[in-house]
Amino acid sequence: MKYLLFLLFVTSTAFAQTDNQYNLIPFPARFAGQNGQFILSTSTRVVVAPGTDASVKAVAQTFISQVRTANGLALTMVPTSPVLAKGAHIFLSLNKKLALGDEGYKLTVTPTRVLAEASTPKGLFYAAQTMRQLLPVGSQNSSLTMPACAITDKPRFAYRGLHLDVSRHFMPVSFVKKYIDLLSMHKQNTFHWHLTDDQGWRIEIKKYPKLTQIGSKRAETVVGQYFQNYPQQFDGKPVGGFYTQEEIRDVVRYAQSRFVTIVPEIEMPGHALGALAAYPELGCEPTKAYQVATKWGVFDDVFCPSDKTFGFLQDVLTEVIALFPGKYIHIGGDECPKTAWKNSAFCQELMKKNNLKDEHELQSYFIRRIEKFVTSKGRAIIGWDEILEGGLAPNATVMSWRGTEGGIAAARQKHNVVMTPTGTCYMDYYQGNPATEPLAIGGYLPLDQVYAYEPMPAELSPAEQKYILGVQGNIWTEYTPTPEAVEYMVFPRAIAIAELGWMQAGPHNFEDFAQRLKNHLPRLSGVNYAKRLFDISATTQANDQGQIQVVLKKLDSDSRIFYTLNGKEPNTQSTEYIGPITLTKTTALRAITQTGGQLTQTFTLHKGKNKPYTYTSAPSQTSDPKTVKLTDGVRGETPRDRRQWVSFSGSDMDVTVDLGDVTSVTKVSLNFLKVILEKNFPPTSVDIALSKDGSDYKEAIAQPVKYELNGPWDILPVVADFKTARARYVRIRAKNAGVCPTGHPNAGEKTWFATDEIVVE
Repeated sequence: MKYLLFLLFVTSTAFAQTDNQYNLIPFPARFAGQNGQFILSTSTRVVVAPGTDASVKAVAQTFISQVRTANGLALTMVPTSPVLAKGAHIFLSLNKKLALGDEGYKLTVTPTRVLAEASTPKGLFYAAQTMRQLLPVGSQNSSLTMPACAITDKPRFAYRGLHLDVSRHFMPVSFVKKYIDLLSMHKQNTFHWHLTDDQGWRIEIKKYPKLTQIGSKRAETVVGQYFQNYPQQFDGKPVGGFYTQEEIRDVVRYAQSRFVTIVPEIEMPGHALGALAAYPELGCEPTKAYQVATKWGVFDDVFCPSDKTFGFLQDVLTEVIALFPGKYIHIGGDECPKTAWKNSAFCQELMKKNNLKDEHELQSYFIRRIEKFVTSKGRAIIGWDEILEGGLAPNATVMSWRGTEGGIAAARQKHNVVMTPTGTCYMDYYQGNPATEPLAIGGYLPLDQVYAYEPMPAELSPAEQKYILGVQGNIWTEYTPTPEAVEYMVFPRAIAIAELGWMQAGPHNFEDFAQRLKNHLPRLSGVNYAKRLFDISATTQANDQGQIQVVLKKLDSDSRIFYTLNGKEPNTQSTEYIGPITLTKTTALRAITQTGGQLTQTFTLHKGKNKPYTYTSAPSQTSDPKTVKLTDGVRGETPRDRRQWVSFSGSDMDVTVDLGDVTSVTKVSLNFLKVILEKNFPPTSVDIALSKDGSDYKEAIAQPVKYELNGPWDILPVVADFKTARARYVRIRAKNAGVCPTGHPNAGEKTWFATDEIVVE
């Protein structure tokens, strides 16, 4: 019987590919579509057994409320009876014999009845979420239809989480509840609430009122992207907000009604300015006037590992533990600079006293003391993967965010792990063209890349894999100041993460997921979700004749693309995309799909396009690994997006393009980034030279690059004009600025610069 059950659960991919008209997300472990449909009307009852668990009744009432809100149909909950047992109703039943775990369920929909079974109320709740998705989207009729099917379902991972940072920007209770609704709708069971940080302390602690009186308020906020302006500009607008303990209790109760466990995060020992501003005696410089941070990043001011600090943190955690009944207390542990500890006589003496060889072991000492206290309260700590530094506390769980290495190391040490690597689970990254998307922290993480992630590291043995508890998506709110902005960044990428956490192991088909998601998105009524699923992307290639072609792609596989090549707005009467588009000149391509996808991109055709080039001095290691970016025909559009830029760190640039044959050259041009605060200084001079044989070069231009040091980031062009020159080789040399000048935050450190396309006309 166990073998048969295993077979049922490994076939989910095949079912998902053939039965996606049901549009269930996450898709069930076992699914079978059947003929017919069940009709819901005002006479339909949601039936529970008499005297049943109050939690089951709560599940029924929540389902009834959700149907009324989404579809306008008023259902009624009633206890079962011999008459009702034979009627066309929805039955919720606890069945302790089901071997599907605490969250599994069976759902049977026939034309004559709907039966949801689970061994726990939590399982019934997830069955109810599936029933919601079987109902029509947005229908407000007096009767609804639910297609017949048979489902046996359970999650792959026990931990399926979604994170929200409210420290950088405070989010109201109403939105927090909405957020919990959305994650529970997609069968995620953990809400990670990031409550304290350098930019604000957001939770009331009765014993320390100054945490919210002072620590919850910052004077202003840096304008734009962190590196955008030099020097940085600030908006002059105070920011505040915190949750009272009664509000916290209310949110906890609400989450419990959705079977969501809240993991509160109280950051330590770093990211502590919110607390230090209120109680400076907790820092290594008690007389320092600490301030709540007005910009983003990592700060040297951290908690000092004194008895006073530990007493404070134990008091705080005592109140936090009383508010949150879940197993885990998140203690952060990430990005803790050791500068303050290195400069502290107290810390150095403490290290000697406890035989700690360095500040990393001092961090481990800090975490272990907190872990011992939390364990004494019957709870467990969870922290970012830096808590591995210096040795991991005995009962700690690790969140692996700096890639997967921390999670792998922790699992091999027999510690539980939640996978949440930046490259696949950080939803503060751009999800579309950074030039046109809302400002984000950087990086690029489209929906299909999220869905392609496999949370279970292949490097682990089967025995080690059991320590991987699950997967979580994270949203940091430096650049998302409103609930609407959070929704845009999180959804639908969080839905992909939800399916990764629930759907059984095996290859997942993105096209199938995208099709289900397209039909599912209208269920997110009132959510400002991103529509990047419908966008178009473009790449270039060369055909057999060496001509440049543009290949258009889209995630929404069943929509049609229409385009123009003259920069005009396309419509459904424009040319339909059938295959690669051959270009003969620099072209402004614009494209749309019927479902709202858009693309606007200029392709620069020139004599150097797709021509090989060589470096005398190599660029940064990961900047141009295939040696193609400088002649691929795509110019860098914005400092927000570094994918098209080739960077040279601390060195000069010396590159030669081979045009293949001697030909006329009338102009050579390229762009350089200026991002002064990021140590990105344009080169001091650029020399562009031509040669017919590759050895005898004539200088065409040798001049300094002029720019204002202060001001916003920028893209600076360099152009060399020729009249009657002929050449096969084009050589560009650019001289690095050296080191950051006096007055710069990184004065004396090496500078770097970046360039994009070398255009030869």
